[in-house]
Amino acid sequence: MRPIPTVTVPSDGRGCRRAEGRPMMRLACVRLALASAVLLALAGGASAREFRAPDESTLDRHGHYRNRDGFEVHRPAKTRDGGKPAGATAQCRDDTWSFSRNHRGTCSGHGGVAHWEG
Repeated sequence: MRPIPTVTVPSDGRGCRRAEGRPMMRLACVRLALASAVLLALAGGASAREFRAPDESTLDRHGHYRNRDGFEVHRPAKTRDGGKPAGATAQCRDDTWSFSRNHRGTCSGHGGVAHWEG
């Protein structure tokens, strides 16, 4: 499980309010707030995503691998009818569908990611 990012506020408890009237400090506080919001959104989005196992009977190939988090994941595959399979998280450039749980390494060996789902 990934640690949740935190933001350290100065010990006086006033945070960015100290920067009022000081444009450079105010800009730094705004940047810090934006960066914090992005980190929290990324951390929350990564842990909130639900994963569904694909229906093996609809896929043209079968096989699994263990990802970096220790989960068993179905290898990229195409559906027999050409549609998007349940549980697909990305479509690879070679038209296979990935069931990856992480962005890093998704569709490697399949030309990279054409587009992400959901």
